[in-house]
Amino acid sequence: MKRKGFIQNIGAIAGLAAVSPLAAGVGVGTGNLTSPIIPPYLKKGDTIGITSPAGYITLDEIKPAIQVLETWGYRVKIGDTIGKRNFTFGGTDEERKNDLQQMLDDKNIKAVLCARGGYGAVRIVDQLNWATFKQFPKWVIGFSDITVLHCHINRNMGIASIHSKMCNSFPSVWANADVIQRDTINSIQQALSGINMSYTATPHAANRAGTASGILVGGNLKTIESLAASPSDIRTANKILFVEDTGEYMYSMDRMFWNLQRSGKLENLKGLIVGGFKEKKEEGDDEFGKTLQDVVLEKVKKYNYPVCFDFPVGHQRNNYALKCGVMHRLTVNTNEVSLKEI
Repeated sequence: MKRKGFIQNIGAIAGLAAVSPLAAGVGVGTGNLTSPIIPPYLKKGDTIGITSPAGYITLDEIKPAIQVLETWGYRVKIGDTIGKRNFTFGGTDEERKNDLQQMLDDKNIKAVLCARGGYGAVRIVDQLNWATFKQFPKWVIGFSDITVLHCHINRNMGIASIHSKMCNSFPSVWANADVIQRDTINSIQQALSGINMSYTATPHAANRAGTASGILVGGNLKTIESLAASPSDIRTANKILFVEDTGEYMYSMDRMFWNLQRSGKLENLKGLIVGGFKEKKEEGDDEFGKTLQDVVLEKVKKYNYPVCFDFPVGHQRNNYALKCGVMHRLTVNTNEVSLKEI
């Protein structure tokens, strides 16, 4: 999907130390952070586990990702769900739960990369035991259906995670990859290594100007909507929210943004980032008659915070790594849109 925003990653090594869960002073289920909990950043020789808590994927399909991870200097542990299939899922619920649980509990694994999205994380999230993960946080990486894990982790533990491409988005031949493919994949390594992520994007005519600072939360909008009133429902007050989606009719997008508005998730935001939204076109006389910008601005008209459109995140080639649960500054003006980790 072609997007208007062109993005550059400018990060500089930050040398940040991990924040202790005890020092952070956050209670399970509160969602009210005094300080984000940052898992230890990775160094060469560390191990990344690959698992598939949602849809199925083959070993051959993840080999390009394994090669890139090893080029970065990491070891790779392949989970039991890779190559398994139970209809659309990467194994049965029990198999997917057990594989992810093992990854979360293994202290030698420093990050968990989800192989693909699809559907399935919500079927296992309540059966997971997070005790070891809370004591020894590690990076959970992925997007789309993995929004379930990002939201659950942020709501209940306040631990940072990485919203980014997964194994099924790595180019089959790295040498043939274009600039955007390389930059988006490399942004995962930059985020894992402790670089302060900083992005700029071309302004959209419908943007609403302003500057805001807050913890970044969000992900796939349909998934966020489905988590409402559950133990994984994210709290957005005083935070910067980013959303994206694909394959939805415009009336469905309107309904999802009404859900955000009516549930109070838009009321006390610091800022709103609208990423890629790929519309499914209506046929015949059922055209909705509003643009995505119309839909969003209608829901936020009584609030006063920056809003930007076409940010390079979502089901698209320019899907850059974002650190959920980490403080960022969003700046939106007529000349530039920037999102910087602070």
